[in-house]
Amino acid sequence: MQATWRSRLADFIVLMHSHYDVSGNSENWQPYPDMLSSAGALRGGSAIGLGLCVRRSGNIPDVSRHLVGYMKIEARDLKHARELVRGNPTYEAGGTVEIRERPVTG
Repeated sequence: MQATWRSRLADFIVLMHSHYDVSGNSENWQPYPDMLSSAGALRGGSAIGLGLCVRRSGNIPDVSRHLVGYMKIEARDLKHARELVRGNPTYEAGGTVEIRERPVTG
């Protein structure tokens, strides 16, 4: 019996910046998570609402207001994650999309 082997995929968070807002137009968004799901890459996501920063002591920084949403994806590497951003409505409209790897810890 031949064993199957799947290389470890990396976890990424794709952060959408508010420089270009397409969030109010849901028909622009649904094809993108559908595409990621079909590719087996989507691991969740959401719009990001209002919030606040807290800390035990010292000066409290302002919340990062330019972040408006995120998606969690799996990809082979950063290059592959960048390829998976194609179709993201914020990216396609010329807005900023930030890709961050979630390092394996422990």
